[in-house]
Amino acid sequence: MYTEDDLRTAVASGAISADAADALRQSVRASREAPATDEEHFRLINSFNDIFVTIAAVLLLVAMAGIGQVFTPNIDGPPPFSGLLVAAAAWGMAEYFTRKRRMALPSIVLLLAFVGGVFVTLIGFVILGIGSDNFNDANQTLAGLLISGSALATAVAAYVHWKRFMVPITVAAGAAAVAVTAIALIVTAIGPATIGNPEVVFMPLVFVAGLAIFALAMRWDISDIARQTRRSDVAFWLHLLAAPMIAHPLFHWLGVTEGQNIGVAAAIGVLVVYVAMGLVALAIDRRALLVSALAYVLFALGSLFERFGAVELNVALTALVIGSALLTLSAFWSPIRRVVVDRLPGDVHTRLPTTMALQAS
Repeated sequence: MYTEDDLRTAVASGAISADAADALRQSVRASREAPATDEEHFRLINSFNDIFVTIAAVLLLVAMAGIGQVFTPNIDGPPPFSGLLVAAAAWGMAEYFTRKRRMALPSIVLLLAFVGGVFVTLIGFVILGIGSDNFNDANQTLAGLLISGSALATAVAAYVHWKRFMVPITVAAGAAAVAVTAIALIVTAIGPATIGNPEVVFMPLVFVAGLAIFALAMRWDISDIARQTRRSDVAFWLHLLAAPMIAHPLFHWLGVTEGQNIGVAAAIGVLVVYVAMGLVALAIDRRALLVSALAYVLFALGSLFERFGAVELNVALTALVIGSALLTLSAFWSPIRRVVVDRLPGDVHTRLPTTMALQAS
């Protein structure tokens, strides 16, 4: 199986010409009912060896974390030496499995381990140096500055990793670190002690951060509407990060996250929001919004069936309705998407991935 990344590498190395690569892409498109863009490809594994390497890498990272705890056994906080060893081991393994072997799944795991290890290291060393006793209710501002500073430094580390290895998920990891930095700084500026209900502050901030990351994802998407370069993979991970940050606050405000049965109005509101997300997902040709909101819709629809008396069958009916709808949407994604895109302004068409109608013209 040859991926788009393999084609780009072959062209860059001179193994095949750019015209031959384009001819191959056209041949693949012609053999399918949907454009290649609608398939939303992203590379996770090439063979079972990817899984094998990932398991071995995780075991080694766990070992590094355990060894690091020996140096600071009594610290009241994240163990800094564990984070340092994990980050160093992740970078070292990436030099071979990412930079030379270009293995997708191990690269993703190693990037996440590196970013997490850097964040734990920074927080752990600061707490170790200042003393955990200084991080109490009276010094919440200090804790906020610690978190924001560590997150910002983690974003810088993610940028350095990106320049070295160019793993697509790295941009999303850096964006998450920047979002944590901004949220921590704003909460610190407001004053944690003055916030009665943290959800009143956190939810809007998370929602705004999600919209900002979504806009960044669209910027990467617009730069590669044919989805033939690494920029499309970067956009995929950014959408995957932004989707729950947008969906969770919306459904929280509708009362879905309370963990109890919700009213009919709220359930209908959830369905309306999900349909709106579906239209956006169709327009931009990204399914992340639909997946991230799925759990909330299942809960809302189950509560709705239960209120109308289908107590014993509410789970089965919910799964039947949502499963059938998603399968139908998947089977007819391209023609449904064509209808949605055709109703958008003309200048928007040129910024969205190709539809079947645009291909035929």
